[in-house]
Amino acid sequence: MLGTIVNSLAIIGGALVGILFGKALPEKIKKTVIQGIGLAVILIGLRMALTTNNPLVVIGSLVLGGIIGEWIDIEDKLQQLGKWLESKFAKGGNGNFTKGFVSSSLMFCVGAMAIMGALESGLKGVHDTLYAKSMLDGITSIVLASSMGIGVLVSAVPVFLYQGGITILAALLQGFLSDPVIAEMSATGGLLIVGIGLNILEIKEIKVGNLLPAIFVAVPITMLLAQMA
Repeated sequence: MLGTIVNSLAIIGGALVGILFGKALPEKIKKTVIQGIGLAVILIGLRMALTTNNPLVVIGSLVLGGIIGEWIDIEDKLQQLGKWLESKFAKGGNGNFTKGFVSSSLMFCVGAMAIMGALESGLKGVHDTLYAKSMLDGITSIVLASSMGIGVLVSAVPVFLYQGGITILAALLQGFLSDPVIAEMSATGGLLIVGIGLNILEIKEIKVGNLLPAIFVAVPITMLLAQMA
C-alpha cells in the first residue's frame, strides 16, 4: 500500500499548492497548461492502447463494459457523490467542486499506470510505477486545483480506495493474472485515457466513468480466447 499512500499524499499536496497559490497564475496560462495536459493524456492513452495483442479483446471489453457501466450508471453515481461531498465540504463554493472531483478522480484512477502500478505493488511489492505516477498526479493536481478548487484534493480518497483495492486484490490473486491479461487490461484502460484527454480538451464529452468496467471485463475475455486458441 506504500505506493498508493504516496500517490494520495502527492495529490493532496499538489492540490493544496494549487488552491493556495494557483490564483497567481493568469487564466490564459492555466487554460493553456490544461490543454497541454489533455494532449499528453491522449498520447499516454494511445501508447498504452497500441500495446494490445488482440484488438477484439479491447472492442469486446468496451462494448460489454459500457453496457454494464450504463446499467449501473457509474458516471451518475460519481456526480451524486461529488454533489454530496460538495454539500458537506464546499458550502458557499463556486460550483466547481463536483467538476473538479469527478474530472480529477477519473484522470487519476483510470489508466495503465494506476492499474499496473497497483498490480505491481500487490504482486511484487515494488512501487516504482506508483512513485512515478505520484509525480505526474502531483503536478497535474496543482494546475487542476488552481481552477477547480478543493474537489481535486478530495479526489485523493477514491484514488486511495481504488488503487489500494487493486493492490490488495492482486496480492490475493498472485499467479492468477497472466501477462496477456494484464496487457489487454492496460490497452483497454489506454483507450479510456484517450477519452479523458478528449474531455479535457472539450472536443467530445465521453462518459468515461460508465466505461470503467471494460478494464475488468478484459480479464475473462482474454482468458476465454486463450482457451479457445
